[in-house]
Amino acid sequence: MSAQGTAAVAGKTTGTPKGAWTVTFLLFLFMLVNFADKIVVGLAGVPIMADLNLQPEQFGLLGSSFFFLFSISAIVVGFIVNKVPTRWVLLALAVVWALAQFPMVGTVSFTTFLICRIVLGAGEGPAFSVAAHAIYKWFPDEKRTLPTAILSQGSAFGVILAVPALNWIIVNHSWHYAFGALGVVGLMWVCAWLAFGQEGPLEDTQALAATQPKIPYLRLLTSRTFLGCVIATFGAYWALSLGLTWFTPFIVKGLGFTQSQAGFVSILPWVFGATIVILTGWISQVMNARGYTTRISRGVLGSVPLIIGGLILATMPHVQGAGLQIALLVVGSGLCGAIYVVCPPMLGEFTPTSQRGAILAIYGALYTLSGIIAPNVMGAVIQRSGSMLDGYMTGFTINAAVMVGSGLLGLLLLWPNTERARLTGSAAPQAAPLKSAVSAT
Repeated sequence: MSAQGTAAVAGKTTGTPKGAWTVTFLLFLFMLVNFADKIVVGLAGVPIMADLNLQPEQFGLLGSSFFFLFSISAIVVGFIVNKVPTRWVLLALAVVWALAQFPMVGTVSFTTFLICRIVLGAGEGPAFSVAAHAIYKWFPDEKRTLPTAILSQGSAFGVILAVPALNWIIVNHSWHYAFGALGVVGLMWVCAWLAFGQEGPLEDTQALAATQPKIPYLRLLTSRTFLGCVIATFGAYWALSLGLTWFTPFIVKGLGFTQSQAGFVSILPWVFGATIVILTGWISQVMNARGYTTRISRGVLGSVPLIIGGLILATMPHVQGAGLQIALLVVGSGLCGAIYVVCPPMLGEFTPTSQRGAILAIYGALYTLSGIIAPNVMGAVIQRSGSMLDGYMTGFTINAAVMVGSGLLGLLLLWPNTERARLTGSAAPQAAPLKSAVSAT
């Protein structure tokens, strides 16, 4: 093993290498492009439905189609990055994203549109888990929460920055050109990554695989903290996938805003969510430094906002006024962001480095299954309701119930510090090397 690799296994004594924040910024931009690609269908939902003559259920299918291969791709690529440098995997994913956008520039059928979204989803499924795995090669465990929060904020800023620009293209030109613009931006990121992207020096995955003990995947996947992370983030992603697909159609068709106004209103949940995520990352890191267990500084800190957000969202159908309804939707769904910050570091606490890429990918593959379900459920509810607004309110009530239930289960199950002790203890007689390999907090 190299000296750098040995330093990584030493645990908390490892510092942050030069270039870590440059790579973090590039991966922030990576997630920015990722979420701009996701949001464009929802943002252009009304003109897309009009041009392609789609019913709500068909549009719900279009939103869900993005996730058809999302989970499968995430798992496959997760195992690949256990052996292949993340630098090249990230590059390949970004190329797929860019190329999948260009067919929508011209006249496109519903079937072609559907296929392109499926391909795009296959390319974007592994994105966050691979990016997190890449970042963790640059930061020791006790310093990972803040860069994870920054990485997560690529999603929010992907919406905050892209929505006004994309909406301007949609209003003044055509929704077709919005997809083309995203393809060009994706290729620009590919060029930047080729020039500046590097593999982290703190962990040599192949060397660690040869020296550190492994934990059977079944034990990792059935650990209560892994299950708690999946369940809690499943509820958060339900809200996120509805925001990606149905938020703009809701404020245009349900509340009567114009498409131009929708460009501003649509960024509000992401601005609030970005604030929550950055605060969560900072607070969690401060709590870790002050000696709180990761059960508190990560598990409780991530799951309680999910419960509160669901309760806030549940009041939405019972108030009057578009402004107040939007405020409740923004705050309720925005609080979900806390869970994305804390779960990857919690999984990293007890997962051997040589297995971490796969575990993060399987985690992502499972919780994003709500992205298949939620848009379809909303579309079906709207189509079967007496009025469109009633349908939306019923859909958001279902969302609230999912958030509260998943948050409560997360609160019960997230015990990463206990998990680490149990799993590393089962790895005897090589428990000591494993403890250092997972860099105990």
